[in-house]
Amino acid sequence: MKSGVNVDQLCPCGLPHPYAACCGRWHQGPERLQAPDAPALMRSRYSAYVLGRPDYVLATWHPSTRPPALEPDPPGLKWLGLEVRAAAQADADHATVEFVARSKLGGRAQRLHEISRFVREDGRWYYVDGTFPRRSGEDPRKTPFSTDRH
Repeated sequence: MKSGVNVDQLCPCGLPHPYAACCGRWHQGPERLQAPDAPALMRSRYSAYVLGRPDYVLATWHPSTRPPALEPDPPGLKWLGLEVRAAAQADADHATVEFVARSKLGGRAQRLHEISRFVREDGRWYYVDGTFPRRSGEDPRKTPFSTDRH
């Protein structure tokens, strides 16, 4: 886990708020795990990845699809940013969020484009799973975490 998080720094999720007033409140304290909607949960999960908080990522993953553990980020991975492209509420307890997360590893830019499914149970939102849309003309054998070519 990464240490030394400055709660006054801007939140890694990309919103123009201090971490403590944004995703930080869902990561720790009295509002821990209480993101009010799927987009807020998705942003807080991204921030948890950036800040090395696998406990939060696992705690917000639905038990039906949650892995037993997360692999640590490869040494040198740098998260570059998050773009939320769309969010849709199917009903009071089901939603989707489409996003692109960008990173750099070994001098190569990468992007993860996902449409994530979320469910609310007992008043709490969970990540369920996601699909990986392809770019037009993209090789279907490419992994969801692909290298940018531009």
